[in-house]
Amino acid sequence: MLRVWVDGKSVGTLDRFKTRGSTFAYDPATAPGLAVSVTMPSRTASWDTINGLAPVFEMNLPEGVLRERLMRQFAKTLGSFDNFDLLSLVGETQIGRLRYSEFAEPLSEDVPFQSIEEILESKGTSELFDYLIEKFAIHSGLSGVQPKVMIRAEEESALRHSSSFKSATHIVKFWDPAEYPELAVNEFFCLEIAKRLKFAVPEFSLSESGHALVIKRFDLGTDGTYFGFEDFCVLNGLPASRKYDGGYETRLFGRTRQFIRAMDRPKALTDLFRLFVLNCAIRNGDAHLKNFGIIYSDVEGAAQLAPVYDLITTTAYIPADVMALTLEGSKKWPDRRALIRLGQTRADLGATMISRIFEETADVISDVSSEAGKHFKKKSKYPRIGERILAAWRLGVKESLGLGGPT
Repeated sequence: MLRVWVDGKSVGTLDRFKTRGSTFAYDPATAPGLAVSVTMPSRTASWDTINGLAPVFEMNLPEGVLRERLMRQFAKTLGSFDNFDLLSLVGETQIGRLRYSEFAEPLSEDVPFQSIEEILESKGTSELFDYLIEKFAIHSGLSGVQPKVMIRAEEESALRHSSSFKSATHIVKFWDPAEYPELAVNEFFCLEIAKRLKFAVPEFSLSESGHALVIKRFDLGTDGTYFGFEDFCVLNGLPASRKYDGGYETRLFGRTRQFIRAMDRPKALTDLFRLFVLNCAIRNGDAHLKNFGIIYSDVEGAAQLAPVYDLITTTAYIPADVMALTLEGSKKWPDRRALIRLGQTRADLGATMISRIFEETADVISDVSSEAGKHFKKKSKYPRIGERILAAWRLGVKESLGLGGPT
């Protein structure tokens, strides 16, 4: 049995339910403002899940390499290793405002320090990653298949005046040259495009060797507080295994209308459309439900779209890759007419505004293409990956935006 905490306050218990499920019960005195999710308000009856964990509890579970490392390390001791076991291991350090501890134990979030400068100046990849995953795997409650860990930056300690702040401050991402070479550089330049398009983007830095990308957490408040964060799997009531299910119209735009209050909705829908356009232009086939989210300071108050994260060009590795979800019933990359229809019907935008979004997106991609091309020619050991990324951007701008590709 696990105790669940919100903003450092105990709010209820999470336990196994029947043979494969789980059940969560709020403590009787839990205030509505301490609800674990916008989809699970405080109530007397328990919240039962027949299979696995409720989406909000499953949301930050590690995948891929990180999950495998934790499984190898703890499966023998635990005697089993399912999602409940995994949550019990990484539950004290999570993205968002939820934390977990053993039922009778207090919450103790104390992540070790690590120099970001050391990571950015490192020349190697495998040795550094092995060191960091050994040190920080247990403190890395975040989803995603890409090798990554959460660290507590030494450089941040002087900026945090509260002695109670002991959480991770940054995410460090690596890549496996056997599978996705230059993935860190790929994401770096995709985030740079988003930044120049004036999206909310967390602070990010690329290591000198290009082997690691360091990203500051976007859910950090001040003095040890956190913003609430929920991805669109949670908002749709879906487990992570169904992150590729459904259409963007309902799963993304429809839920944004539902969970963003009316006065903030026009900007949110416009930004969501702009982001969708960007994903199409850079050919990001991994824009699934877990790669979009909302943040809030009050679960009963106003929410806004989370800053942009996990933005990459997937067709550089999978040339025939398609969209993660459907648009108008298809996962094929949309053309200009389909994007215009989406902007008009789901974001309430006029033709002039939509054309301006297309042009601004293409202009920024062109600017960043020039810089990315120089990087891949001078610094990359995998220049063909760079060529594929730039070719994918040209194709996306031409076919989806209906504009001339970047030169």
